Amino acid sequence: MNNYNLDSFNSQALDNRVSQVMKRVYVKMFLALLVTAGAAWICSCIPNLVYFLAANRWVYWGLLIVELLMVFGISGAVNKISSPVATLLFYAFAILNGVTFSLIFYAYSTVSIFKTFIITAGVFGAMSVYGYFTSRDLTKIGNFLFMALIGLIIASVVNIFWANSTLEWIVSIAGVLIFIGLTAWDTQQIKRMAEYNGGFSLPRLATIGALTLYLDFINLFLYLLRFFGASRD
Repeated sequence: MNNYNLDSFNSQALDNRVSQVMKRVYVKMFLALLVTAGAAWICSCIPNLVYFLAANRWVYWGLLIVELLMVFGISGAVNKISSPVATLLFYAFAILNGVTFSLIFYAYSTVSIFKTFIITAGVFGAMSVYGYFTSRDLTKIGNFLFMALIGLIIASVVNIFWANSTLEWIVSIAGVLIFIGLTAWDTQQIKRMAEYNGGFSLPRLATIGALTLYLDFINLFLYLLRFFGASRD
């Protein structure tokens, strides 16, 4: 009886930990999306800034490289810096991402951007729920998706110089499918890290988990925008 009570207590404690982690993950991710959307909207209201980014391609790409370095930096240093600093860097990244996102309002209508966001939220939510509750081990799928993501990046870089419409179409479809799958896989991975501690404290795990799902959401949104985005012209 005592062993049963102890097991029941441990199981409840584990469920509470996982629940706390996932709540913090989704809250931080949602706030980061709001920060990005707000920064993008504010910057889009400054025509000179938008025109500057559009006209100076290397500046724009430079900002994207800085964003990439920030992602690697936060992921690599999350256990070496305090949780508040990691969270601050995450939101700083979200702001910078919003600056580069301002060009979206320059290229697409506000209505189509909003519609695409709603579609993205629905798809992301469904796949994240699936990843959280499924009893299926998604590890093999995750490994395949990671390799597919590398191929997607290579194809995208090649098409920057080749500018082939057929390849662009293939990349767009592949991007949607890959990030749909990654959303489920990453959610399951975060849940497992919460269950087995994963080498992170609860606040740090919430930050790295929020960053991971934030990136899934953003990339899924960008690829869906290629299909549902309507030009401002």
